[in-house]
Amino acid sequence: MDTITQTDIPPFRDILADFELLEDWEDRYRYVIELGRKLEPLPDEFRTPETKVQGCVSQVWLSTTIHPNGVPRLTFIGDSDAHIVRGLIAILFAIYSGKTAKEILDIDAVSILGELHLNEHLTPQRSNGLMAMVTRIRSDAEATRAGAG
Repeated sequence: MDTITQTDIPPFRDILADFELLEDWEDRYRYVIELGRKLEPLPDEFRTPETKVQGCVSQVWLSTTIHPNGVPRLTFIGDSDAHIVRGLIAILFAIYSGKTAKEILDIDAVSILGELHLNEHLTPQRSNGLMAMVTRIRSDAEATRAGAG
């Protein structure tokens, strides 16, 4: 199967700018849900135990594709059964997708996500799930870098 791309997700800097324009958390919450609606549907063949992210309260699947032309770049597809989590997935894709393994591993996710002030408004379970998704993406980047070296 050909890879699925997430072309409708804006760059992270645009998401951050939009967040700064929205003054109250309810509006931001709705915006995160709207971002999740931009995710391409995840084909059933990607809903496997291997792609399921452990540590999330909701069901979450993340699949990584390595594009080996030149320096390998990673792209991601994913889905969740929770609307807000789909939005969080979209934000992570805006941060990580299309980058090299080294670029992914150099990203300080806590700092970048902190710019959105998500931890102040997400439940501890959602925050833990978000970090579980970051861990999965970083793990895939580590495996890619190890395979390339």
